[in-house]
Amino acid sequence: MDVLQIIVLNVLLFFVLVTVHEWGHFYFAKRAGILTREFAIGFGPKVLSFVRGETRYTLRLLPIGGFVRMAGEDPEIVQINPGQRIAVALENETVTHIYLNDFDSRRGALEGVVEDIDLERQLFVRMDVDGAAQRFAVHPRALIVSKEKETQIAPWERQFGSKTVGQRAMAIFAGPLMNFILAFILFVTVVFVAGMPLPDRVRISDTKPGSAAERAGLMGGDVIVEVNGEKIGGDSKKLTTLIQNSPNKTMTWVVERNKQLVTKEVKPELDEKDRVIRVGVSLGPDTRPATIGEGISNGWRSMVSATTLILDGFGKLATLQVKMDDLGGPIRIVEFTSEQASAGPAQYINWMAVMSLYLGLFNLLPIPALDGSRLVFLGLEAVRGKPVDPSRESMVHFVGFAMLMLLMIAVTYNDILRLIKG
Repeated sequence: MDVLQIIVLNVLLFFVLVTVHEWGHFYFAKRAGILTREFAIGFGPKVLSFVRGETRYTLRLLPIGGFVRMAGEDPEIVQINPGQRIAVALENETVTHIYLNDFDSRRGALEGVVEDIDLERQLFVRMDVDGAAQRFAVHPRALIVSKEKETQIAPWERQFGSKTVGQRAMAIFAGPLMNFILAFILFVTVVFVAGMPLPDRVRISDTKPGSAAERAGLMGGDVIVEVNGEKIGGDSKKLTTLIQNSPNKTMTWVVERNKQLVTKEVKPELDEKDRVIRVGVSLGPDTRPATIGEGISNGWRSMVSATTLILDGFGKLATLQVKMDDLGGPIRIVEFTSEQASAGPAQYINWMAVMSLYLGLFNLLPIPALDGSRLVFLGLEAVRGKPVDPSRESMVHFVGFAMLMLLMIAVTYNDILRLIKG
């Protein structure tokens, strides 16, 4: 597999997992009537940005996650206060645009000084226009324009905090939920791609370039029927023993190819690197197409098994049973993704399923800045009957995010050192 393919498959892995996760947040926020200001993949400077409807979609430079910015989660970006000079554009006596600067270029806009304004509940602005007070209704989707940057106002009923605890919890939980659904679909897909193993047949997965097997004409997909007159069936250990007992001796292999028996002469060779007799083939069980029932049941078993391993890893991490060298950052993930992609479609899809499951479970941990922590705060609100002070919650998430970034830097630095040391 060439470098370009590996890069594309790594980018695809990140893009699919993060997009599915953030789409879960986005969909259920929109379903609850929350104004979603931005749907972002990545962090840092914008690489690509466009607006559709009420939402700005952005692709950012650093591939370390994504976010959906909902109105009301943080203090509103633009504040307008009494005494501030503004200009407004009217349509049927209703404000559709509020301009904060460059008044001379705002053709047809009415300029004045704000006396009173409410852009959340009553939706009005009262202005002093040439010494006369005028009051105007503000459209629920009015835009605030500052230096050509437009920001849609967010009435209270469009803000995150106005929704029920259940609606907000669903908007938060939906991200990990989408990762779980994707993981299950991918685990089922692996079963259909790899097929169901036939225990009494050994198949050649591929041959090593320049090996004795390739020179003899063996090919990936060949089913080994017999070697030197001995039936192989599904006994790959028997095949290995025959090869080890035949150094530099010509062996007669009978393989099934396209439902026909083909005979090949193969001469095993000594691998000078590890002093092992080899012919240069990778083996695997022969397979048959999986049924829908087998796909679902085996996919579910794979998901349960992977969940158990991931949770066990979290437990060891929480009890400090792992060393720094055991942790991997983005570089190690790229390395392993490349290895899995090179091993074939089934391995790559399986790895994507594991990563999707891991992303969902990790985000549910009660660590500040993660979805799990936000769900904890919503749980406290449900018990107390009132929300936690938003400024305190924001500070907790900010500190948590900073700590996660420090951990990311640390494991990435460790990955770089590992690469340098070989």
